[in-house]
Amino acid sequence: MCGIVGYIGSKQAYPILMKGLYRLEYRGYDSAGIALLDGDLKLYKTKGKVTDLEGFVSGKSIEGTIGIGHTRWATHGEPNNVNAHPHFSQSQNLAIIHNGIIENYASIKEELIKRGYKFSSDTDTEVLIHLIEDIKNNENVSLDEAVRIALNQVVGAYAIVIISKDEPNLLIAARKGSPLVVGIGDDDYYLASDAAPIAEYTQDVVYLNDEEIVSVRRGEEIKIRTVKNKNKTPYIQKLELNLTELEKGGFDHFMLKEINEQPSSILDSMRGRLNAKKGIVKLGGIIDYEQKMANAKRITIIACGTSWHAALVGEYLFEDLARTHVEVEYASEFRYRNPIINEDDIVIAISQSGETADTLAAIELAKSKGATIIGICNVVGSSIPRATHAGTYTHAGPEIGVASTKAFTAQVTILTLMALRIAKMKGTIETSRYFQLLNALESIPNKVKETLDVDDQIRTLARTFTYARNFLYLGRGYNFPVALEGALKLKEISYIHAEGYPAAEMKHGPIALIDSEMPVVVIATNKGTYEKVISNIQEVKARKGKIIAIVTKGDKDVKKLADYIIEVPETEEMLVPLLATIPLQLLSYHIAVMRDCNVDQPRNLAKSVTVE
Repeated sequence: MCGIVGYIGSKQAYPILMKGLYRLEYRGYDSAGIALLDGDLKLYKTKGKVTDLEGFVSGKSIEGTIGIGHTRWATHGEPNNVNAHPHFSQSQNLAIIHNGIIENYASIKEELIKRGYKFSSDTDTEVLIHLIEDIKNNENVSLDEAVRIALNQVVGAYAIVIISKDEPNLLIAARKGSPLVVGIGDDDYYLASDAAPIAEYTQDVVYLNDEEIVSVRRGEEIKIRTVKNKNKTPYIQKLELNLTELEKGGFDHFMLKEINEQPSSILDSMRGRLNAKKGIVKLGGIIDYEQKMANAKRITIIACGTSWHAALVGEYLFEDLARTHVEVEYASEFRYRNPIINEDDIVIAISQSGETADTLAAIELAKSKGATIIGICNVVGSSIPRATHAGTYTHAGPEIGVASTKAFTAQVTILTLMALRIAKMKGTIETSRYFQLLNALESIPNKVKETLDVDDQIRTLARTFTYARNFLYLGRGYNFPVALEGALKLKEISYIHAEGYPAAEMKHGPIALIDSEMPVVVIATNKGTYEKVISNIQEVKARKGKIIAIVTKGDKDVKKLADYIIEVPETEEMLVPLLATIPLQLLSYHIAVMRDCNVDQPRNLAKSVTVE
């Protein structure tokens, strides 16, 4: 949530900041702003998107080789010009950008008001920059020391960057619970919420850890110390990001591009990990813990949103293949219960961004009770991989569209590999069946590519349902999580109300909603409970519901009942989610486009949910 970018060096800062904000806009797009230092500290900000900021700045002074920029996802205060970042201090000598939430801002604000400070915004961020200036002036300390003292007084999460009119060769940044990365160039430095704005300029980066403060001075090496005043040696890593992955590549939207990338993203998630001919599944990131996973009596999977739906598929996989008891928990609920966790438990945490605040908090809770934490994450260097004992990257590549697509199928692929590996170790799967599943999994990228051929058919179908007000998605077994994910995608980007249900549960309530105006999407592939699903379709048809069925290629029985048919290739039952999800993503996409919705940046949503 919120995008941060900063620059200090010999180049003009404005074009670097603006390009960075465009690349970070998926993180927040309620408002945007920049601050530039060129003798005077100039601050420009406005409600709306980065294009609105660019128009607002047009004709104004944009000189300066040091600056900061921000795209906001509103938490404290509605999206407007005043609440947009950056925020000035009282003297307007300091400016700050901030991602996160200062939980005790109200009490700090009350105290500062008593001291004569005035506030122009409703944000917690303005409180923090006033506090920093108050400490600097009253305790007569340097700016970086004032930042350190202030951060010891605040409660909450933050990633901040501060610029000072009095120190034109300095940027100060810090993080706790929200990501921040420093890019190291030849004679300049870049700061950002993630690597997207940095990749064009350097491959050398330092990922800040929680409660670390970095001082970036022009012409000097970066200096890092903790809020407890302990000096740290910067650990420089090579950035694993291809610049072309950050562009649309000829597609109208990032979401459509990422849907179409799934043959390669699924393949990349298996690359070097699966050899079907030799019967090898090797996940190097968990190799030291896989015996513990095999011995575990219980696995708990924690996640949020789309990752939670992938976790539900994982539950079926581990119980089916490895015969291990699995519980799937919303991370946001898990952390506020008093869960029963034993030292021999395995907790698998799934997150696309690796920064999901609720998942991170749930990880810390599980660790405090002695559990072993295994991570599944897409973003290299993010917080969750560093918080877990071991884990596996999905290698799906950057996902810019806020509504997750290729991350979901990559997560399901990794969970499938994990379940197969543990099943082989435990001896809960016959060798012939094991090889059969490996071969089927290896063929999935080509079958996903084949599934994408239904795009034109779905575009035509979408026109029929553009003005629907409600959708119902039904599935059984492995396809129940697919129904949930399909409904979520439609809600996220088209703003049509949609619900996913186990097909058998329809008659325990949702059936009351079905009439001739209700589209019902049924995942009805020819595996498992196929005949039962046909019965559910008949129940819908008896009430004049409109059936859109996802079926296995060549299906004849469902075709007789459904109003619309979308075919996917034949595959193993447990791999159907990797195929059936694709047409549901496309359906959501095309309906949203036809409703003139902002597909890549749906209202009220942010890609990386770094606040509770």
